[in-house]
Amino acid sequence: MGIRSWISMALQMSIVTALLVGCSQPSAVPDAQAPSSGTGDERSGQTVRLKMVESITSPQRTELLKGMLAQFEEKNPGIKVDLISPPFEGADQKITQMLMAKEELDVLEVREFNAKQFSMNGFIENLQPYTDKWQNYDQLTDVAKRRATWVDNTPYYIPNGLYQRVLYYRTDWFKEAGIEVPKTWDELLTAGKKLTDPAKNRFGYSFRGGSTGWDYALITMWAYNGTQVDPASAFFLKDGRTLFSTPESLEAMRYYKQLYKEASPADSVSWGFQEMVQGFVAGSTAMLIQDPDVIDGAKEKMEEGTWATAPIPVGPSGVAQQVVGGPGWGMTAYSKHKEEAWKLIEFLSDPEQATLFAKKTSVIPVVKSAAEDEFYKTGYFKPFIEMNQQPSTFLDVSRPVDYKGWGAWQSTADKDIQSYLLDQLSVEDLLKKWDQYWSKEKAERK
Repeated sequence: MGIRSWISMALQMSIVTALLVGCSQPSAVPDAQAPSSGTGDERSGQTVRLKMVESITSPQRTELLKGMLAQFEEKNPGIKVDLISPPFEGADQKITQMLMAKEELDVLEVREFNAKQFSMNGFIENLQPYTDKWQNYDQLTDVAKRRATWVDNTPYYIPNGLYQRVLYYRTDWFKEAGIEVPKTWDELLTAGKKLTDPAKNRFGYSFRGGSTGWDYALITMWAYNGTQVDPASAFFLKDGRTLFSTPESLEAMRYYKQLYKEASPADSVSWGFQEMVQGFVAGSTAMLIQDPDVIDGAKEKMEEGTWATAPIPVGPSGVAQQVVGGPGWGMTAYSKHKEEAWKLIEFLSDPEQATLFAKKTSVIPVVKSAAEDEFYKTGYFKPFIEMNQQPSTFLDVSRPVDYKGWGAWQSTADKDIQSYLLDQLSVEDLLKKWDQYWSKEKAERK
């Protein structure tokens, strides 16, 4: 997932939870920008200065935002916006500290993994009174609306882009081997095995056995369990059992190991994001499942016409699930300029601005109208739009990030997966361990 990798999300989630639960008194933030002395009221003839902070920072993204904010200020001469852009690795921690200290802040970037904590602590505003009157709210895609309202069915932020996975594949290798693009996990394994030739340093699949490798095991188990999975908390089934208790998950994990052993490089047992992407763009693997982050790098390093994208494979159940990441713009509950803050959020979330932002940051757009844009109707982004238009086949699910034991489980899950792949832990013992852990988590939550 590039700079938005799940390992960074996991680390930031642990930090956020520790700060919210374990700190009795907020500490000062030494590098926070001081409140502006120019803050005033537009109605009294003074300029309103909004403080805004982004989370998923990069030099290019920050410059893009600055340009959009300049347009906003031009259209709203009584409002100025001060943008705060912390380094990505510590951005969520900094935002949390700012909220705890109630530093002057009006608009902030909220992530799906910290929205629950922020809302529970009264840090962010319920945007329902604003979205009820916003004519463009219904222009959001169904997936974007689910991201916006996943906490208590309440819109606490408006997503600014979606991060979801597709299948990347080498069109030249597939043509050479005379095989079709896989539509199911079984077809993916068959193709992967056929395209594997260690003597030529060619392997069928870019496996992720290192950091957050458990996430790829999960998408396999979800696809095998199908509609039994509870989309609101996908470590559990709709009947209350854990995901890890079923015969389908046992079958899925056996498949997962076979995919590693028979179609992937041996050292991919320790591959993280960088390694799995490098394996694909450098020409040693035929297939990769990843986010749109990869598109720009692949365009730069791979010859046009040698690769393409396709929807992720479905399981025996006929469906495929994944967690669609969707950060967005929210408002602090203690902002002194809520009407102006909403104006800014509304501007950034306008279909035209939202589509521009998505194109320039290589994310999936949050507005329906983008599906008619030629940029998304053809080429590498097309499968993302196709999947979003088939919500009964490609399902958006949520992890149990609001459970107390979420952080601790992540810290051991990668080791468990690697032990299993290296034949040091049986599949039965692996699933039993996870089943017991999450059964206990659920029981203690009642």
